[in-house]
Amino acid sequence: MYKEILQSIDNVQIWPVISFVIFFLFFLILLWYTVTVDRGFIHEMSEKPLDDGSNSIQPSNSTSL
Repeated sequence: MYKEILQSIDNVQIWPVISFVIFFLFFLILLWYTVTVDRGFIHEMSEKPLDDGSNSIQPSNSTSL
């Protein structure tokens, strides 16, 4: 049943090619990004989940009158 439906669609053979090209381009762009990204940025982002904010200056809550 599905075979007859797919055969009735004009130019159905182009869709797998388009899907492969999109898939291939995505991974090429991802590879290019990983090669060209700044290593300092990667290190900074990798430390963010572990940062509890203890090194930052905390504002004081006391007010003097």
